Amino acid sequence: MPTTEQLLLLFELTVVAAPVVLVALLGIPSLLGSKISEDNSARACRITIGVGLISCIAVLGIMLISGERHVVLDLGNWVAIHDGPGEGGPHFAVKFEFDRLSVPLAILSFVLCGTISAFAAKYMHREPGYNRFFVLFAVFLAGMVIASLADTIETLFSGWELVGLSSALLIAFFQERPAPPRNGLRVWVVYRVSDAALLLAAVVLHHMKGQGDFDQFMGTTDWPYATVAVDQSDALAIGLLLLLAAAGKSALVPFSGWLPRAMEGPTPSSAVFYGALSVHLGAFLLLRMSPLIAASVWLAIAIVLLGLITAIYAYLAGTVQTDIKSALSFASLAQVGVIVAEIGVGYWAPFMWYVALFHLLGHAFLRTFQFVRAPTFLQDVRLLENAIGERLPQPPGLLRFAHSRTRGWLYRFALERGYLDAILTDYIARPFLRLFRWFDRMERRWIEFLSGPPRSQEGSATRELVATAPQESAKAGHYS
Repeated sequence: MPTTEQLLLLFELTVVAAPVVLVALLGIPSLLGSKISEDNSARACRITIGVGLISCIAVLGIMLISGERHVVLDLGNWVAIHDGPGEGGPHFAVKFEFDRLSVPLAILSFVLCGTISAFAAKYMHREPGYNRFFVLFAVFLAGMVIASLADTIETLFSGWELVGLSSALLIAFFQERPAPPRNGLRVWVVYRVSDAALLLAAVVLHHMKGQGDFDQFMGTTDWPYATVAVDQSDALAIGLLLLLAAAGKSALVPFSGWLPRAMEGPTPSSAVFYGALSVHLGAFLLLRMSPLIAASVWLAIAIVLLGLITAIYAYLAGTVQTDIKSALSFASLAQVGVIVAEIGVGYWAPFMWYVALFHLLGHAFLRTFQFVRAPTFLQDVRLLENAIGERLPQPPGLLRFAHSRTRGWLYRFALERGYLDAILTDYIARPFLRLFRWFDRMERRWIEFLSGPPRSQEGSATRELVATAPQESAKAGHYS
């Protein structure tokens, strides 16, 4: 009869392995050139996601029965650097943490991905890229589970990258049209900024502590009451980098311009990515690092201000959207901004971190339902308007009491989505490109200076010598 510890270990391994197995089942045949039928793809999703969900619920049940609040699954080190015999040193570990924060988000990932996979099996029926969609969908699920359960910043970064890669590729899913690949590239560029900030935070964390283990950095105290042994300035430095990473992933200001561009992807991916899971990953990162927030009041203030600014911006931009997917995306962003503000308020009231977690879970379910329901909702509205013979009345906006000139300015501001795309393009992207193109020119000139004349000139001179050699030989023979 297996013990409780053995059962817990088995279920933990199953939770982590289930999405990886799904990626292998769908991805390896595609790499080998064999096409999987639609029924087999849907069946593989149902079985693996169901097994992962049941195992995650079993882990939660065992932890509640046994009273465990913090369980770590250690799969060893990627890299271990020893300073001397018997001494520890910097290392990069593969560890997964099951606690009050990670288990609910892992369950949410399995439930919503299972729901959307069942919906997508019908929605994507006979689509030429059906198998490609489900392979990327499986990669996204694996990334979400890894990021949710990560106990080291390296493991978190791995899941973070898988989520970003699959998201960008699914935005560019309809690659026969010019707009989706262009928007997918735009989103990928923003994700690169977010990933660079997270990677730099990992470097700083390793420089400070020699490791990126969360349970070592924040102690073994149950979330969210853990503490970090760093001073306020260090907490602020790492926290601002993590806030930048969260802002890029969750489309917070000033990176909000990519969110409507992400609607170019299929509706199932829009529902589970930018309505439910991916857009909340930045907020989850801030929740995971809540002990850093508790160590710096300035970091908490920055998080609150960024969340409120994002919520106000999303409300204004959402009121002028003419398509339902963009309107839902900005409505989702407004709630994400409120969640981020709640996380910042946790500095003064730690119970707000629980409020933010419940807000995140409930909002994810709501937006998934709304995105999936959107096409039929439009049909229902048209039928109702045809029945009554006129347009449905629109609710008055919150700015109805503003001056007419102010309303006009706000309308233009919202219609242009706060000019965020133009600002990022003109003042960040283009100067960055000009700088690195100048570096490229300088590098080429330096290489040409060190390597001497180009090979093309040397080759032409050699060809001239070879061409004139027979003529010289003939002349020599004639004179002799």
